[in-house]
Amino acid sequence: MSPPSRRLQTKPVITCLKTFLISYSLIFWFTGVILLAVGVWGKVSLEAYFSLASEESTNAPYVLIGTGATIVIFGLFGCFATCRGSPWMLKLYAMFLTLVFLAELVAGISGFIFRHEIKATLSVAFQNAVTNYNNNDTSSSAVDAIQRTLHCCGVKNYTDWSETAYFKLKGIPTSCCKDNTKCSPETLQDLDKAGTEVYTTGCFALVTSVMESNLGIIAGISFGIAFFQLIGIFLSCCLSRYITNNQYEMV
Repeated sequence: MSPPSRRLQTKPVITCLKTFLISYSLIFWFTGVILLAVGVWGKVSLEAYFSLASEESTNAPYVLIGTGATIVIFGLFGCFATCRGSPWMLKLYAMFLTLVFLAELVAGISGFIFRHEIKATLSVAFQNAVTNYNNNDTSSSAVDAIQRTLHCCGVKNYTDWSETAYFKLKGIPTSCCKDNTKCSPETLQDLDKAGTEVYTTGCFALVTSVMESNLGIIAGISFGIAFFQLIGIFLSCCLSRYITNNQYEMV
């Protein structure tokens, strides 16, 4: 059995580590709430852009929502494990933090490496959506939403619509109009007349700009949370070790 003085020196360290780890777990729980919010925001705000690539759809918003929900649960588990002072719970908490850290790191690096492929895929998907536009399906609704929101028309410019089957029937979609009251069917079927009544800027450059800026925010938050978890791994391992050593000293 170790001298009482040594145990007395160990207890303040354990108390200090517990305080730090509980504070960390609460912050970690809050980051889970942020990820949940970002995932929901991404699902709602970027739905039109994601739906364009329906053949190669992304589950990014759902991944963020799922990760956020898991972090919220394990953040509470971390607080419980710390209060209980259970070494195996703390090790389990550290293992979870390690797995989430690695998963977020791999996802972030993969997204950075394949960003050009993602952009190329989006380009093909948007071109196909314009070519096959019929004003009824999901991709057509996404095109309309993008043209109205970003005040743009076509892929490179509004004349792209002249090469589509929809243009031969009804002309340029009304979602390109600056003012719907001035867009008559005759105007939309004449490129020269439509040039003054519809948005002339192409959508693809604007779409990629919006996507890159928003995904940059998501990536920044994800990387920040990933490296923040290293602190939790360190604190969990240290606390587990001190508690285990203290139990041995009391024997």
